[in-house]
Amino acid sequence: MNSREKKFKIDSESVSFDLKKRKTINHNIGKYTKAVEIGKNYFSDLEKAKDTAGAIKDYVINNLDQLLTKFEKNAKENNMDVLWAKNADEVIKQVLAIAKRHDTKLVVKTKSMVSEEIELNDALEQNKIRSLETDLGEFIVQTAGEKPFHILTPAMHKSKEDVAELFHEKFGTKEDAGPEELAHYVRNFLREQFVSADMGITGANFLLADTGSIALTENEGNGLLTMSWPKTMVVIAGFEKIIPSVSDLDLFWPLVSVMGTGQNMTAYNSIISGPKADDDTDGPEHVYVILFDGGRSTLFDEEEHNLALKCIRCGACLNYCPIYLNVGGYTYDTVYTGPIGSVISMYLDDSKDTGHLNFASSLCGKCTEVCPVKIPLHKLLLLNRKKLVEEGSAGFVEKAGMKYYQKYMLKRSKLERIGAGWKNFGMKSFGKKAWGPRRAPLEFPNESFAKRWMKKDKGK
Repeated sequence: MNSREKKFKIDSESVSFDLKKRKTINHNIGKYTKAVEIGKNYFSDLEKAKDTAGAIKDYVINNLDQLLTKFEKNAKENNMDVLWAKNADEVIKQVLAIAKRHDTKLVVKTKSMVSEEIELNDALEQNKIRSLETDLGEFIVQTAGEKPFHILTPAMHKSKEDVAELFHEKFGTKEDAGPEELAHYVRNFLREQFVSADMGITGANFLLADTGSIALTENEGNGLLTMSWPKTMVVIAGFEKIIPSVSDLDLFWPLVSVMGTGQNMTAYNSIISGPKADDDTDGPEHVYVILFDGGRSTLFDEEEHNLALKCIRCGACLNYCPIYLNVGGYTYDTVYTGPIGSVISMYLDDSKDTGHLNFASSLCGKCTEVCPVKIPLHKLLLLNRKKLVEEGSAGFVEKAGMKYYQKYMLKRSKLERIGAGWKNFGMKSFGKKAWGPRRAPLEFPNESFAKRWMKKDKGK
């Protein structure tokens, strides 16, 4: 058991029995799941929409190299610079080189999970470049010195009282300020930063192969400001974000919003196809796109597991997962959490020693059921478990235990050779710790269910 697995077990127990935290998580996620159930009515045939989206993403995986090459060609024709990065160090070097070239002092960022993977904010600050998150949730967690709690809603774990207390401490706002007042303060504060920023950094919801464009979807307008005010724009995206055509957005944009927040469509949807033209009044003068690997190619090479690269980051699997609802985001100690995070993290550069997360699942299958692109998440969790065991993650005691468990469970006669007295003695003497302190004590009856059933039949 590695240190991250030990930490996960300790933290998950702590969070699971912290009723205040669980109440906040369940309340905030509950609002989204209610909205999603209503939002699904937007589709006349949701299953057909999911089948179609899944088929498109299957096509992407099977034709990834051609689509990425096509995107690069078209993006360059749009006067965008396309760079490739194998790992976090390469991305950071590229961003710092661009920042130096354009004399960058202040960076404004939209919500980007890839930038969390490479810890971009820390790298910029270490090089005396101020980096400011402009998504409200990201701004809150950055102000608190924390990481995103949820891939879609970074401050999911905080109540409005928590945010009011934080802003009072950091910015001197009123102690009892309400959400509208706090949002108004952040809006005014960020507008000044947008005007002063030298560079805007965004992620990408989708990369459009046929037009060489970047598609962004958001609710706050901060993405529009990030790409329109600064003179330099940098897009950092995992290469799996590619889709074949701009026409696919009429399916993918509603799916992301409906399954993520319950909206028919998010408030702002933008397509960036290069720097501003001579007759444009606003927009960046330079656009750089960095296509990031970070371990994705390792996952891509796994014939069955690579279906996880279909993910469109809607967050639905997190919102419905009973494990995530109980242990929350930080317990996972990874950038991507919940079922999808458990599946992909062990392949990514920043969190390769997180295979244990694949065992932190009830395998109820709800994640697979709600996935808008038909990723068989519960099956991938099992495949990862199999892979980990084959690679030697299971120790001698576990292997021996499972061997004898299989031997005795396959035949009831073998299982019943040991009487109830010996079984109860074993539980009290050796099995108490394994059974756990939270469960009621296990006591075997003197007569098994099978014997009682046989007696019942004979009585007839």
